[in-house]
Amino acid sequence: MTDPRRAWLHCRPAIPPAAVPPASRSALPAAAPTILVISQVYVPDPAAVGQHMHDAAADLAARGYRVIVYTSARGYEDPAQRYPKREYLDGVDVRRLPFSSLGKQSIAARLAGGGVFLLQALLRGLFTARLAGILVSTSPPHAPLAAIALSRLRGAPMTFWAMDINPDQMIAMGKTTAASLPARLFDRMYRMTLRRASAVVALDRFMADRLERKLGPDALRNKLHVLPPWSHDEHLASVPHDDNPFRHEHGLDGKLVVMYSGNISPAHPLDTVLQAAEQLRDEDGLVFLFIGGGLQKEKIEAWAKEKDLSNVRTLPYQPLDRIKYSLSAADVHLVAMGEAMVGIVHPCKVYGALTVARPILLLGPKASHAGEIADLGVGWQADHGVVDGVVELLRRLNRDRPAELAEKGQAAGELAAGRFASRGVRDRFADVVEGTLPTSKRLASNGAATA
Repeated sequence: MTDPRRAWLHCRPAIPPAAVPPASRSALPAAAPTILVISQVYVPDPAAVGQHMHDAAADLAARGYRVIVYTSARGYEDPAQRYPKREYLDGVDVRRLPFSSLGKQSIAARLAGGGVFLLQALLRGLFTARLAGILVSTSPPHAPLAAIALSRLRGAPMTFWAMDINPDQMIAMGKTTAASLPARLFDRMYRMTLRRASAVVALDRFMADRLERKLGPDALRNKLHVLPPWSHDEHLASVPHDDNPFRHEHGLDGKLVVMYSGNISPAHPLDTVLQAAEQLRDEDGLVFLFIGGGLQKEKIEAWAKEKDLSNVRTLPYQPLDRIKYSLSAADVHLVAMGEAMVGIVHPCKVYGALTVARPILLLGPKASHAGEIADLGVGWQADHGVVDGVVELLRRLNRDRPAELAEKGQAAGELAAGRFASRGVRDRFADVVEGTLPTSKRLASNGAATA
């Protein structure tokens, strides 16, 4: 059975919520306006969307709203993982629905599980008392369908959090074509979502541009907001190599560690760095460490075994209490972005690297969100296929590492603490959701309803 406390580092570490003891449930604002969150994944499930949904829901609950989350009672990655049917986490009423995840073995299984979840969420949402607003993202990809129906039937404003864009992602990955029936249906749903939403949150300006192109430049005016997923400086810290038990345990002392930590997905191609690792097989003291899971992890392991590469290692997702140590064990963090994925998916793992004050190496186009971050003096960028350039860079860093790594690492930590600090971004996100609510249903600063 999957450990729900493991870290899903595609975007961020899994942070366990604080359960509200039964005695304090009466303190929850049951008579306050209700904000409904629809998300197939939610903590303690380690999927990234659910982690950020938890933060947003908790922040809205802290403002005095009654926040109800409809989510799956089963794990997203592993449907054998079961969660409590109902619990109060950080002031949020979490209600988990049965038979709402069939795993990720196939697109059909994912859509079927998502469909069952959405039908249940819709039926329950129809009878949710004092419904003032709805927050929905892209888990499952067709989640907005339930939100759209509830928004129309209940007259509640909807905030759409675009974590990725489909069918664009499936088309870019070659899983389908723009002319296929599923792609056309999903595209129609996405456009309908953008039209219906009172607020749309994109993760970067490239994603915002793509969303605007779906409806035209003026259709999203005054309701499109660009907010990156927040870093988690309150849960991560930079650990010096000499004090890092993770490095000691895994024999990394004295090594230059190039790390990829997170979901190893086809959307984040790593062929260039793998070819560089093969060329650098005899470079003493250089280790390529891949931590996490995903569709491509087994391929990396098989490839390294076939090539007999001792400098390529893999590890599973790390437990919560080891995340700061595993991320800090790196000297350079890899961030990969497929050429066709710019504006479709967002390289969330960059924030963990910045927060532990480690530089990044972007494998992907310079004209991207991660490319703009790397250009701020916190790392390097290499186009896919430029293997010799990556080899030259890593060989140079391995032989003369301290000064350049320290300089870019310091800049990374300062950027995380400033531009991507958690509290400021989270407050702005809560402002966006709250701003969609009718004036009569917004709460005053003292936590009482204004009307």
